[in-house]
Amino acid sequence: MPKPKLPDKDFKWTPELAYAIGLLTTDGNLSKNGRNITMRSSDTQLLKTFKKCLDLTTKITQSRNDGWAKKPCYRIQFSNVQFYRWLLKIGLFPAKTYTIGKIKIPDKYFQDFLRGHLDGDGSVWTYKDYYNTYKNPKYIYTRLYTRFISASKIHIEWIKENIRRLLPINGRLYQRNPRRPDQTTSMWEVKFAKKESIKLLSWLYYHSDVPCLKRKRKIAEKFI
Repeated sequence: MPKPKLPDKDFKWTPELAYAIGLLTTDGNLSKNGRNITMRSSDTQLLKTFKKCLDLTTKITQSRNDGWAKKPCYRIQFSNVQFYRWLLKIGLFPAKTYTIGKIKIPDKYFQDFLRGHLDGDGSVWTYKDYYNTYKNPKYIYTRLYTRFISASKIHIEWIKENIRRLLPINGRLYQRNPRRPDQTTSMWEVKFAKKESIKLLSWLYYHSDVPCLKRKRKIAEKFI
């Protein structure tokens, strides 16, 4: 006899779960078989944090690169039918890259979700700007930028609007044309300059032990 179908299950939101959903939104994949979930990254520390957030025992294994990646890629793959169905309910689905839209995240946990999104496909960077030193040697400025990236315009506009609504700060939306031969569609990004980035990063790293990618937090800590 076939096994009885498992009932749907609503998972309780926590900061750790919301962070993991942010990672799955950017770097995760739902297979078409209705049960397998894969998370990929070139950073094993990120995958270990993901494992801890979801209390997984699955091993981290090396994965194939797409041919353009310069670093080795690693992955976690696990099977959970109830969790898979719940991910579908909140807005994730197979082959989501170009068509993903809003994710059903409670406002209370949006900053944790967003930190996962940042650690997956976003970036935080800083540099010294010497452009105006020809006018005066003292005109040296420390720049700071934060950005979130998606191949789906609808999704990145939702990210931008939620940040504006909850903080509120306003980022600039950009369209990036394909840069590699294997890319056929544009990427979308919302970008925040220094003043807005400081407020945003202070909000994301609201406690010393929140799950995060350590190397990005290290950059942020210089300003918050």
